[in-house]
Amino acid sequence: MKNTFENIDEYILLFPEIENKLKELRKIIRDQDSEIEEYIGYQMPAFRYRNKPLVYFAGYKKHIGFYPGAEGIKKFQPEFTIKKYKFSKGAVQFPLSEKIPEDLICSIVQFRMQEIRNKKS
Repeated sequence: MKNTFENIDEYILLFPEIENKLKELRKIIRDQDSEIEEYIGYQMPAFRYRNKPLVYFAGYKKHIGFYPGAEGIKKFQPEFTIKKYKFSKGAVQFPLSEKIPEDLICSIVQFRMQEIRNKKS
């Protein structure tokens, strides 16, 4: 796999089998606010809000990794448990065999945006 990516489009092209899911996830994140910007961080698609890291995602063979940070995971851990998603301190896995959980992702991104706004005030 390539080590460096110029943009998210280039990253997504490496995953033709899940390209539509990655594009859908990207759109869900971007649609949350016009201030959200894309970049490549840690060699993954990444998003920032008000110049602060917001969330990341990555494609894998059996899941999409979503990285909202430790507080994002902690806040939504009960929902991850109910839906039986695998998760760790800073990441959750969305199985490719299931639909992208749009409402959950929206809630997580909104939570992270509020965290960033609160830190600035």
